[in-house]
Amino acid sequence: MVKYLDNNYGFNQWSAQQAEKKPSRLGRFFWWMFLFLLAWWIMGIWFKPQNTEIVATTPVNIEQSTATKKNIVAEDISFDAQGLRISNVFLNKHRQNSKSDEKVSLLNAENNFIEIGFVSNDVKTPNINTNWEMKSDVMHWNNGNGVHFSRKISVDGYLITVNDTIKNNSAREISVVPYANISRNSDDKISSVVETGGVVFANSNLDYTGWNKLNKKSVAYSTVRGSLGFADQYWETMLSLDANDQTISLKKNGDLYVAQTNAAPVKVDAKSEKEINTYVFTGPRMASVLNPVADKIPGINKTMDYGWFWFFAQPMLWTINWLYDLVGNYGIAIILMTLILRILIWPLTRKSYVSTMKMQKMQPELQRVQKLYANDKARLQMEMMKVYQTHRTSPMSGCLPMLIQIPIFFALYKALLISVPMRSAKFLWISDLAAMDPYFILPILMGATMWLQQYLQTPQTPKNTNDAVASTQRVMKWMPVLFTVLFAWMPAGLVLYWTVSNLFGILQMYIIN
Repeated sequence: MVKYLDNNYGFNQWSAQQAEKKPSRLGRFFWWMFLFLLAWWIMGIWFKPQNTEIVATTPVNIEQSTATKKNIVAEDISFDAQGLRISNVFLNKHRQNSKSDEKVSLLNAENNFIEIGFVSNDVKTPNINTNWEMKSDVMHWNNGNGVHFSRKISVDGYLITVNDTIKNNSAREISVVPYANISRNSDDKISSVVETGGVVFANSNLDYTGWNKLNKKSVAYSTVRGSLGFADQYWETMLSLDANDQTISLKKNGDLYVAQTNAAPVKVDAKSEKEINTYVFTGPRMASVLNPVADKIPGINKTMDYGWFWFFAQPMLWTINWLYDLVGNYGIAIILMTLILRILIWPLTRKSYVSTMKMQKMQPELQRVQKLYANDKARLQMEMMKVYQTHRTSPMSGCLPMLIQIPIFFALYKALLISVPMRSAKFLWISDLAAMDPYFILPILMGATMWLQQYLQTPQTPKNTNDAVASTQRVMKWMPVLFTVLFAWMPAGLVLYWTVSNLFGILQMYIIN
């Protein structure tokens, strides 16, 4: 028994081993990161606003309108105004792709439109087939019973303001219910990374309902004042009634998707008038465009989908746009931003590279320990841990630069996918930095530079060793191949960032050496 214990086996050996074990910094990092993400997920489910089942009172009529159509042309957009409806919106400053002069169009398919109107049990109101009389860009219509409706449509950028005036010339009070709805098809290219589909801002909360979810069920809300609409990867259409006590619903209607809102009844006293404004945004999902109209359409400035790492994606997108204003090319802007990021994290990567060099120098000592305790695996692990602690390093220290870049990588990936200007940005042979490299040149360069960087920083160990360093090497040597295949279909701007980052890392290792 004494001999058994002297050989460091049994309970005493196990107790000594457990006493020597201490959680590594990397292990603690992953543990706290797991707890943080788990808590974030639970809180997102717990505090998510619950939809209330509300049945909209105004039916959606998708019949073709026979009213007179008028084309309204402004600096940023042009569209058709046909009675109560707005359709065939063209974004004058945006093209379908970098190789086409065709403008981006929204609500141009059959039965795609925005409809703004009134319903009433008291008086006759204009419908989709009503022909209005035009006087100095103002639409007029009289119901024949002493109630006069007038509508003025004005455009400021991508914001359309519909100003309705109801003048009650009759001898009694009337009541009308304002409504607005959007009818459209789903996006042909549904993005699994960017939030698309129905968007509702109600009770100070923004809620997305994807196209697939709308295929299965309808959702409804009750709010004091909100906004609603549909969002695609790069474009969105949202509207807001300037009225209180609204009900909002999103649903599938045949082959179409409908977003609808109704306000509380508006009373118009005899011999008086009331004005009701409806605000419509139809344009690009860009913070610089959305933020100025948030006072008219509440919550629209929150529809930018920056993802989980919004605290990185938002400033990165701002930085890229700022650098573009300086150099005039998004490819060069991405390169400059990459250099700025690598300089900012220089102290951390330097510490990691220095640790890697220590790993290379301590290899003879590790090999001595491996030979000495080759038949005692438990003792071998303990002695190797002592060597790591003595040199103040760990087998995973070389992975630190990649771990640091993980949130930056996902943030930039999201920023490129939501950046409207990037979708047609050119750089060298690449015609669209938001799409994959058609010739796979950048992914191959990225894989080659990644392999060279790993080769320079990986400690050399015998092929027959089984320690943690060698295990890490066997896994990491396949990373350049895996990343080359994975990045082949990634946005070219993201691959450009990673390639430049690798080149900077190689230069940094040379300087540190």
